[in-house]
Amino acid sequence: MRLRTVLCSTASALSALALLSACGGGSSTSASSTGTPLVGVDYPRSDTDFWNSYIKYTPEYAKELGLSLKTTNSQNDVAKLTANAQTFISQGVKGLAMAPQDTAAIAPTLAQLEAKKIPVVTVDTRPDSGKVYMVVRADNRAYGEKACQFLGTKLNGKGKVVMLEGGLDSINGRDRTEAFNDCMKKNYPDIKVLGEATNWDGAVAAQKLQTDLTANPDIKGVYMESSFALSGTLQVLKQKGLLVDPKDEKHVFIVSNDGIPEELKSIAEGKIDATVSQPADLYAKYALYYLKAAIDGKTFKPGRTDHDSTIIQVRPGLLEDQLSAPLVTADGGTYGGVPSVKSDDTSLWGNNLG
Repeated sequence: MRLRTVLCSTASALSALALLSACGGGSSTSASSTGTPLVGVDYPRSDTDFWNSYIKYTPEYAKELGLSLKTTNSQNDVAKLTANAQTFISQGVKGLAMAPQDTAAIAPTLAQLEAKKIPVVTVDTRPDSGKVYMVVRADNRAYGEKACQFLGTKLNGKGKVVMLEGGLDSINGRDRTEAFNDCMKKNYPDIKVLGEATNWDGAVAAQKLQTDLTANPDIKGVYMESSFALSGTLQVLKQKGLLVDPKDEKHVFIVSNDGIPEELKSIAEGKIDATVSQPADLYAKYALYYLKAAIDGKTFKPGRTDHDSTIIQVRPGLLEDQLSAPLVTADGGTYGGVPSVKSDDTSLWGNNLG
């Protein structure tokens, strides 16, 4: 089924986003809100290039959609996120977007917002329990699978790789880790995976990578579950004389996740080999789009969208819009059946920050 998601009533505020051309299924749509509805967005952190890009895009899309915006930053702390939600409630927001990093502990806050009839859109992460209007996220299992296929191909199915895991209290960390391990076991059983818990901490990732390379000098691949580990990984490889051209036999193949400008630059320079471009721009765009849709009383069903994504039902009453996140390489080749785009492709948000 092809999903259509344009407002059934006045759509002038949404026309700039080139939205879709008919209503999604389900209940009837209420009249559009007049004026500029007030919405809240909690930024999960501001210590990474990825989230700083998301922060940059959010007010731009709020303006395009005709939304008034209040923002907070929970700094990767679920207690602060809970307190920020209370602030938003007191400010009278009509909807709230958040990206809870601890996807289990957010449940009580979601229950309170539901009781207040404040719709919630979660971005990048999906709560383990609780109700939200829509999850805006890419398929994070595909991140791990794409990294696995790239490294498996480059290593010809043999050798050792280090996986610098994200936080396993996050659905993203779990999805990427499990998918990478499952893919390796199924497709490349002769590759040994050294999994290292890092809790999204770059210093921890660098220290553990250094220890692994000392104990296993024959390591030939690294999977970084986020760009949080980029600078530390490059520094460790440089110190060990392993930051060399991809054609050099000492080269260690590296795959990251995010698609920040520094990753794209590093691919072009031959320092790393691939990333998966997580769409910071589209996360901001569709988080606000779905808040506006919630305020306007719209409903959605699983199926393909007209913005190159698929809405899936995660569990009864919970939908997730899985946005496109392509593998990015220097040559735009296909690896293990996974197509990629070149790192200088102008369609990548990381090449369009100005």
